[in-house]
Amino acid sequence: MRRLLRLIAPLLLLAAAPPGRQAHPALWKLSDADTTIWLLGTIHVLPAGYRWRDATIDAAIADSQSLTLETVLDQDPAAVAKLLLTIGRANGLPPLADRVPKAKRAELAALIKASGFPAPVLDGMKSWAAAVVLTGAALRQIDLGAGAEGVEPQLTQAFRGAGKPVDGLETPAQQLGFFDMLPEATQRSFLTATLEGPAKARAEFREMLSAWSQGDVAGLARAFANDPEFTPELRAVLVDRRNAAWAATLQHRLDQPGTSFIAVGAGHLAGHGSLIERLRAKGLRVQRVTSPRPSP
Repeated sequence: MRRLLRLIAPLLLLAAAPPGRQAHPALWKLSDADTTIWLLGTIHVLPAGYRWRDATIDAAIADSQSLTLETVLDQDPAAVAKLLLTIGRANGLPPLADRVPKAKRAELAALIKASGFPAPVLDGMKSWAAAVVLTGAALRQIDLGAGAEGVEPQLTQAFRGAGKPVDGLETPAQQLGFFDMLPEATQRSFLTATLEGPAKARAEFREMLSAWSQGDVAGLARAFANDPEFTPELRAVLVDRRNAAWAATLQHRLDQPGTSFIAVGAGHLAGHGSLIERLRAKGLRVQRVTSPRPSP
């Protein structure tokens, strides 16, 4: 579930139930003589009313002329949904129940029922696409659901409200295409991961939220490294390949004078092969702006 929160939540933009503490997520600065790029790691899924913007982040937002997200999904949600149902369908697939372990079939049936999605339609979807669809229901089981806004929608509202452009490092088709590249065995592991019990999923979410809120990049890296379902195949396609592409994109952006704000999942900025590490390997200047906060 931790992996699903990190990788699928950008497609869902969900939020959760409230706490009241102020978060201090990690903020980085990539710069040269005439260009500044602020890099914020997000968690994609936030409790309703969760306070994550501090004076440093507010100043970076105000200073920036544009916002870049992993991808922009809100301009035409219907088109994104249609895209998912197009890319994510195939003929001749076995029933979804045959694609999870026998011991998980009862949980799958219950989750399908909770999702409200017709079972025959899900049977016609590729395993990764069915996992995307079912993740919304899985998150609701741990008190996460639609209603409140996460980091990306709040940033989008702030920039568009100020008349500043918002774009994406990837198109929705490119982002869904990464999932479509996964081998079937990996897709099935991905699907099975949606069937974790609520208690375990809730504990993993709390661990990830705690590390993110304290700006604990090392803690985030450990959380994902310790996830046995985050296989080398998943990392190669969904993290490493994208980080390499983004690092090249940001290097080219340094040729454009000005200031921009970029927000991607915090896991992309943590651990070996992170976007930060790849930028530094190119000889670029990247510095941590905010300091980690101690646990309360």
